[in-house]
Parts: sequence; structure tokens; C-alpha cells
Amino acid sequence: IRRDILTCSLEPGLMVAQAQLVEMYHLSTTPVREALKRLEQEGYVQSIPRFGYLITPVTVEDIENIYELRLLLEKPAIRLATQRASAEQIAQIQRNAQFTYRYKDTQSYQEFLQANIAFHTQLAMNSGNRRLGENIARLLEDMTRIFHLGLDLRDSAEEMKNEHTALAGALAARNADLAEQIMEDQIRRSQQRVLEMLNQRSSIRTQTTLSRVDIQSKGAF
Repeated sequence: IRRDILTCSLEPGLMVAQAQLVEMYHLSTTPVREALKRLEQEGYVQSIPRFGYLITPVTVEDIENIYELRLLLEKPAIRLATQRASAEQIAQIQRNAQFTYRYKDTQSYQEFLQANIAFHTQLAMNSGNRRLGENIARLLEDMTRIFHLGLDLRDSAEEMKNEHTALAGALAARNADLAEQIMEDQIRRSQQRVLEMLNQRSSIRTQTTLSRVDIQSKGAF
């Protein structure tokens, strides 16, 4: 269930019933109930008495707050990394920057996002500040569901690969200003993709609701 929430197979804002999940995952009631309790503690679902569970929505405010935090953490981290990373660490970053994904392939998305988290965490750890690196790693893990929204908007595989290789190149050149600017540009583009997809999904839901209302209205006459 958690995997399907993270990959948006269970979409943000979707209302589900416990019985519905029991049938969907071919499980008995007890493990589903326990899973939902844990997911509620983790903030992925919200219990709605007499209705079921709401898959926690992703709001514009959430996205703005999270990406603002990324900028506050990752820009200083990459600046420190350009000063402190060893030649061996930089060479490893350059090798690891080549990952990509296949558009509309959910399994490929998952592999890409894990590689992306590992790449950015490695950059942060190379700052020499372990606590900073660990906080960035946790933030990126928490953003998995949000990242999935952005990947489905359009095929940005080549663009993202180029962003990562450019970042690794700036690190190798020990160019702190350039590395920081590339990091900021990358984060802002990622935020824009997610916001576009969120608006697109909201528009589709609104159109669907209006269509249903129109059909019901016509059926009443």
C-alpha cells in the first residue's frame, strides 16, 4: 500500500475504504488495518470516520515549503562539497551521474528515484557535514511521492541526466558558484514540473466532476 501511495498508483486525495484495500491486495482485514494505522502515523493517509481513509493530498503549499527547504539545505551542501570532496569522491560522483529513466515506466521511475536520492545524498555527504547530509537524505526520501508526480508530466529524462552531469562537472572544476547555481536551477525546474502536474491533475478531476454532474442533470429530465 505504501509503495502504491509513493508511486501515486493510489493518487493523492483519493478516498479508499478498508474493505476496498482488502480486496485490492488480496489480504485479510487485520494486516490491512495495521498497515493503515502505520501509514496514518507516517502521514500518508488520514482516517475519515464513517467514510474510510483519505490518501493525504499534495498541496501547492506543501510543494513550495518542501522545495524551499531543499534550496536552504542543498545549495550550501554543494558549495561545501566543492571545497571538501576528495578527488576520489568527485570521480565517483561523475560515474554515478549517468543514471536515467524510461518515460511512463513505473518500475524505471522507482529505480531512477532511488538513484537520484543516492546521488544527491552522496553530494551532500561530500560536504563533510554528516548531519547536513542525513537531513537532506531524509528530505529526499519524504519527497518520493512528489517526485513521481513530476516524472509523469513529460519525458524529461535527457534534461535531468544533463543536469546531473553538469553538476558533477562543476564539482570536478571546484567551481562553487557554478555548482550552487546549477543546483538551484535544477531544484526550481523540478518544482515547476511538480506544480504543472498537480495543476493538470486538478483540472482533470474538475472536468470529470463537471461531466458527471452534467450527465446526472440530463438524466433527471
